[in-house]
Amino acid sequence: MKTLLGIGGSEDSLYALKKAIRRAKQAGDDLTIAIVENPEAEPTQTEIRDRIAEELSAAEFDAEITTLSGHPGSELVDLAERGSFDRIVLGGGETSPLGKVKLGEIAEFVLLNARTTVTLIR
Repeated sequence: MKTLLGIGGSEDSLYALKKAIRRAKQAGDDLTIAIVENPEAEPTQTEIRDRIAEELSAAEFDAEITTLSGHPGSELVDLAERGSFDRIVLGGGETSPLGKVKLGEIAEFVLLNARTTVTLIR
């Protein structure tokens, strides 16, 4: 299975990175990690790339890493369609005190516009 992980540097996306690498390694999936612009996250794209490299090295797993610029949700959806990915994986979704899932802007856009399966890791 071809999996696309979108990561913008938020704590949710860094958590999703670990889970997605573990899952891809267990299942033998091809994983592509797309670093997107996220104005709400503090780490720079270089810092995110370094963190990805550390996680891949620790897991002894290889994945393609790409950097996207522009609207993060649009770019992820476009890349998924152009690359014939089977699944888009994103970190995100907090639970409100009433038990409802609250989505970030990027996750919401991808969920509403992707033509492929989207998995949220929370």
